[in-house]
Amino acid sequence: MRIPDPIRAALAPIIRPPRQWSTLIIRPLRQWSTLRRGYAFSIVDARVPPASREESAAHPLQDFFKNRNEGPGIWKWEHYFDIYHRHFHRFRGQQVHVLEIGVYSGGSLDMWREYFGREARIYGVDLEPACKIYERNGVQIFVGDQADRAFWRRVRASIPALDIVIDDGGHELEQQIVTLEELLPFMRPGGVFLCEDLHQAFNRFATYVHGFSHRLNEYHATEDFKDNERRIVSKCTPTQDSIASVHLYPYVVVIEKTIASRKYLKAPKHGTEWQTCNDPWLEMR
Repeated sequence: MRIPDPIRAALAPIIRPPRQWSTLIIRPLRQWSTLRRGYAFSIVDARVPPASREESAAHPLQDFFKNRNEGPGIWKWEHYFDIYHRHFHRFRGQQVHVLEIGVYSGGSLDMWREYFGREARIYGVDLEPACKIYERNGVQIFVGDQADRAFWRRVRASIPALDIVIDDGGHELEQQIVTLEELLPFMRPGGVFLCEDLHQAFNRFATYVHGFSHRLNEYHATEDFKDNERRIVSKCTPTQDSIASVHLYPYVVVIEKTIASRKYLKAPKHGTEWQTCNDPWLEMR
């Protein structure tokens, strides 16, 4: 049966959506589908090889926590200690400057002091003035709101540049974003910023970090076919110059700064024998 022309005209925008629908409706639906696909993906039968003796052995942070049977309390997820040790162990025994937001009962300040050694300088930040009781030689406490940029300006004016920041504070989005934006530029080369307790799927601070990490993939390349050492060179953005890596763990994000400034990312080409391939991009190079 032929649809009458007036009805056909009325249905046309539905049968053949206008181009802008692709941007307003279809494309976001496709993005959501991809997001859902990633979220739904699950490795249900992974064969994980047994950990080596070195990997499975308890390390100093875990030992300290397990042996804390009395005194100022420590409350941490057990899997955090492996993350801490993986990213912090290279600072041990040095004149390292460590700042932790969220003093609570003071136990973690003892843990960092023991782990990093007597040369370390530990700074605690909390909203509660009562936390000042944990201040002692090598440990300094600041009382203030981590969402207050003026507070961070005062802190930065009174301490040296930081090597490690551990955000275990209020866990609210604005607090976490302000802390990252105010302290990451204040950290030394090679510094480590760690934010914990990012609970719930689609956590908003984790989403913020995802957007931040996309800047690592910016690509501004030039090619020199006469110089294999500079065959492809991409000029670094400020993010690529200062950020070495972003790591995601259950409930934790870790951002590591570059140890040395880098102005370019290079892809040299070495060798004389090359397989043919079906990739036009590679064949042209």
